[in-house]
Amino acid sequence: MFDATTILAVRDDEKIVIAGDGQVTLGNTVMKAHARKVRRISKEDVIAGFAGSAADAFTLFARFEEILDKHNGQLARSAIELAKQWRSDKYLRKLEALLTVADKEITLVISGTGDIIEPDEPCVGIGSGGAYAQAAALALLRHSKHDAKTIACEAMKIAGEICIYTNQNIVFEEIDLKRKKISEQ
Repeated sequence: MFDATTILAVRDDEKIVIAGDGQVTLGNTVMKAHARKVRRISKEDVIAGFAGSAADAFTLFARFEEILDKHNGQLARSAIELAKQWRSDKYLRKLEALLTVADKEITLVISGTGDIIEPDEPCVGIGSGGAYAQAAALALLRHSKHDAKTIACEAMKIAGEICIYTNQNIVFEEIDLKRKKISEQ
């Protein structure tokens, strides 16, 4: 687990949303409150969020985008290739981060240990507050009629109230599954 952030992906019939808090910590000190830990990549067809070292995550974002372009935006195939490189490359192996990536078809979590996980549920959280956000999102998905973005927002707020490494400055990226177009908020 990374004591660095909270990233949450929530999927419903109309949207996939990835939300990330804005807090950057160094040890037990807040260094920045408005960091952007979610991004659009691969010609804006994929959204991603990271937990862990920011420099490591940016390196992984760049590498993953190259792989996505090479494989014509095929998310699952590209995730497998990134995980293989991450485990076997002497430089990449030292990177400390987790990625959550999503397109209109699939949501995945990719780790440096070679794990590529497609969650069973329509939500997944990573980072130090990830389990809190995921639990809140799952409860809201099961017991409310809210849309994916509202659920992600409320779940991130709850995580921010519990996890000291998570704040309330939330950034969202989303893919509208009905229009097949990405929008930003």
